[in-house]
Amino acid sequence: MSIKKQYLKSKPICKVTFAIKPEDEATQVSVVGSFNEWNSEANPLKKLKDGTFKGTVDLEKDKSYEFKYLIDETVYTNEAEADALAWNDFAGAENSVLNV
Repeated sequence: MSIKKQYLKSKPICKVTFAIKPEDEATQVSVVGSFNEWNSEANPLKKLKDGTFKGTVDLEKDKSYEFKYLIDETVYTNEAEADALAWNDFAGAENSVLNV
């Protein structure tokens, strides 16, 4: 798993690239979070030949976002390289936190 941040000089935007290689064979992975209202269809990741899922999302700078990966619409998992973790009472679990 990994996160790559690329800040734009011309706009207050950070291009965040999410990448995850699920342990088990997966057919689809999405990144869901506070930036897309936890919508599993908003940011699907593309499957690469090596089994890694990857995608880029433009996020507004100087903000924090909570997120998780959704694997095959059933398994939520956190990012090991997240900036922090935050408890979510609604889910009864921790979410990954991304600071941009």
